[in-house]
Amino acid sequence: MTSSTNDSSPEAPWPLRRLSELLGGYIDRLGAVWIEAEVTQWSQSAGNIYGKLTDLESDTSVGITIWRRSQENIPEGISRGDRVIAQVKPSWWAKGGTLSMNVLQMRHTGLGEILEKLEKLRATLSAEGLFVPERKIRLPFLPGTIGLVTGKDSDAEKDVITNATLRWPDVSFRIEYAAVQGDRCVPEVIKAMEILDQDPQVDVIIVARGGGDFLHLLPFSDEALVRAAAALATPLVSAIGHEADRPLLDDVADLRASTPTDAAKRVVPDVENERSIIAQARSRLDNRLLGILDYEAERLSAVKSRPSLADPQSMVDLRAQEIMFQVARGDDLSQRQLERNASEIGTLSTSLRGLSPQKTLDRGYAIARLANGTVVTAVGDVSPGDALALVVRDGTIDTHVD
Repeated sequence: MTSSTNDSSPEAPWPLRRLSELLGGYIDRLGAVWIEAEVTQWSQSAGNIYGKLTDLESDTSVGITIWRRSQENIPEGISRGDRVIAQVKPSWWAKGGTLSMNVLQMRHTGLGEILEKLEKLRATLSAEGLFVPERKIRLPFLPGTIGLVTGKDSDAEKDVITNATLRWPDVSFRIEYAAVQGDRCVPEVIKAMEILDQDPQVDVIIVARGGGDFLHLLPFSDEALVRAAAALATPLVSAIGHEADRPLLDDVADLRASTPTDAAKRVVPDVENERSIIAQARSRLDNRLLGILDYEAERLSAVKSRPSLADPQSMVDLRAQEIMFQVARGDDLSQRQLERNASEIGTLSTSLRGLSPQKTLDRGYAIARLANGTVVTAVGDVSPGDALALVVRDGTIDTHVD
């Protein structure tokens, strides 16, 4: 090992490799140390585990690597938010000038303080009903204007606008920029959401931020921000981080998108897909109408081919003959009825004449009446001296009873 004495000078500078070798020597002499920290990042790739540990009392964080050969000393089920004790060995890569922390052993000691606070807050807000499905507002099928809360010139802004425009070229945005990490994040995001919520032209609000460290996403689990989001009248879409990230804003939002790109795809429909759906519907409608027309045309042809419609005059002639027969028959029946009625009238007239009192008088009979008009029907009805009126065929004869 080259001497660590700082004998460099402008006239005798060190080669870069000497500085790198000296740093590597210092780090090697440190050896492996045991540390206590909270896991704030944890992922697996190509058989190795990569993550980040954060100090329990400060914002100090270091990246870690767990090679496959050391994973037998790592307990199963370690995840972001866990509190651990780990044996780490700093390693200096002289050629690239990078420092890495290789984990040799790890022990799980409990839930990390940050995650514990988040879980308590999640339980409190859930008990208040802020996460229930009944509170979710359905997104419009095609929003007129999309409100976007994101960092200025961020990849999230570009992802949302680009993908939304590709799906629906006429989509309109109103963008309110805000800090998406750090101390300014919570008040600026709240203000941006409230401004967009008060705009009647905004139909949906997207809060978007690209992926990042667990600590950088903590503002989106802040109680004040979550409550402000729950109070919005406009539908809210949360697009924070990646699929594995789930801040409390995701739970209170009306729709959770795994990424900003996913948010763009779920907020606006795909114009080409909608055109395809419309074309398919029109095609089905055309086929249905053509089918109905063909069916009715076949029915009409079948009706027209019937003998009655092939020679419709025969139907008219047949009905005319039937009508003429019925008219003639009606005339005959009417004439017969008239003759019968005339005969009956003659018979009744003769009977009536035979029963007439005048006919009786014509045969020489007379009707005797007393002076008061009473008809005499027996000898006892009169007394000697009574005046009588005898009604005969052509008049009345006055007389007295002897």
